[in-house]
Amino acid sequence: MVTVDEAIIAKLGKDGKHFEILVDSDIAYDLKEGKTVSVSRMLAVNEVFVDAKKANRAAPSDVQKAFGTNDIEKIAVEMVRHGEIQLTTEFRRRKIEEKKKQIAAFISKNAINPQTKLPHPPERVMAAMEQAHISIDPFKPTDQQVEDVIKAVKTVMPISVEETSLTVEIPAKHSARAYGVLKEFGMQQEKWLSDGSLVAKITIPAGARESVFRRLGAATEGSAKIEEGK
Repeated sequence: MVTVDEAIIAKLGKDGKHFEILVDSDIAYDLKEGKTVSVSRMLAVNEVFVDAKKANRAAPSDVQKAFGTNDIEKIAVEMVRHGEIQLTTEFRRRKIEEKKKQIAAFISKNAINPQTKLPHPPERVMAAMEQAHISIDPFKPTDQQVEDVIKAVKTVMPISVEETSLTVEIPAKHSARAYGVLKEFGMQQEKWLSDGSLVAKITIPAGARESVFRRLGAATEGSAKIEEGK
């Protein structure tokens, strides 16, 4: 468990109220990235505040009304995933640099120089990203930033990406949740069937395939039907 002095603030406005918790920066960042973490280790104290710096606790009745529970771990997960984390400047800089390296590695693996038909080394991609003055979001998944990065680096070096098309069918009870995931990956076509199920088409970098399958599987409890090349 992180100490109070080392913790950062995660905050969320809900039901007209402001709530804060004290969390470990690394664990909170991992949770926001969608990783499985120990929530008990993430929390510095098992309390919800209206002002963490002043140690002003939130009224249990307000917490219950806003979150539907007083279970601090459930509340913490919601606050970190959907709220704002006050990262230190140094932590944010470090995470942005890590994300840049992940994106560069992804592009190196999935893109080529169309002139030589060879992949660009990650170091060359990193240099092109710097030259193109690309802004990286430390919280946004790598595969959701690749398309914008590639568009930007095309202005400073020749590059093309192998892509794959997917046709996805989502059962009605999971369509609302999966819709957001499909939109993130640039849904090109959508068709709503009479039973409420959704059929959509997306085109993604070939290297993002596993991520798409994983995220749609999680959003639909494994019930999504996905066909490639259609």
